[in-house]
Amino acid sequence: MQHYDYNIADITLRSYTDLVEVGLRGFKPFAVPCDMQTKDADCTLRFITELSESQRTPLRELSTSYVVEADADGAFARTESGYLYSIKSRGSDADATLFHIDTATNSIVTNIVCKSSLDVSLLRFGLWMMFGVVLAPRGGIAVHSSVIECGGRAAIFLGESGTGKSTHTRLWRENIEGAKLLNDDSPILRIVDDEVRIYGSPWSGKTPCYKSLCYPIAGICRLSQAPHNKIRRLSTIAAIGALLPSCPPQYAHDEELQDAICATLSRALRKVRVYHMECLPDGDAARLSFNTMMGDE
Repeated sequence: MQHYDYNIADITLRSYTDLVEVGLRGFKPFAVPCDMQTKDADCTLRFITELSESQRTPLRELSTSYVVEADADGAFARTESGYLYSIKSRGSDADATLFHIDTATNSIVTNIVCKSSLDVSLLRFGLWMMFGVVLAPRGGIAVHSSVIECGGRAAIFLGESGTGKSTHTRLWRENIEGAKLLNDDSPILRIVDDEVRIYGSPWSGKTPCYKSLCYPIAGICRLSQAPHNKIRRLSTIAAIGALLPSCPPQYAHDEELQDAICATLSRALRKVRVYHMECLPDGDAARLSFNTMMGDE
């Protein structure tokens, strides 16, 4: 059977089918040569006919949510051996798409079996959920944000949907020389060798920006709309409050996952400054955040 490896945030996902071929083109930049004899995968994805009864049976439901990206309803739960995620398109008569991860082996299984039954949007989001479970104990978090790279460092912009994250990073690209978009929805923050890094990922929302690159973080900033431009550095407690809402909300209902996420944030905040910016959608706002976060003003 053919195998395909994808290196995402220095974690190897091994799939038993080509994710690019089934429509997940965002995975293409993350594909790496696969050598079954010399390399182990951090997690393995299998497409199977049915999940076992224990994999399909929730022991404790954690959360339910509406998935805007897929116009679907999702449910996250604990099982005997790991986590179950169920997602179903609204108005569809099809059975729910299921994803299960065994936390002892990091083996991901899904009841998707072939291209004809594949809903790419459900597969994309289900993989994001399961990969996040692998990330958490490894000091990694998929952060809902827009990230810009400039001069070998990255600036992360947080905020609720519609706040203006993508607009602000576009203004950086238009007003700051050398500024480039790294990811526009779900980059991965990870601590590796005691360095806080931000990685591109195969998940970038409505903006097709999929880069297998990583950079040290110059600063993190939560945005809010205002009739003026003003930025201030946050205290550690306020910084945690600014970051947590941008972490996967489904995990907040599970003690192990949330503890791992909080531990990563606590370590990251010892090294990275966090700001809050009230701003207009203009070039002056971009220059102010650039000078503050990357100019150490």
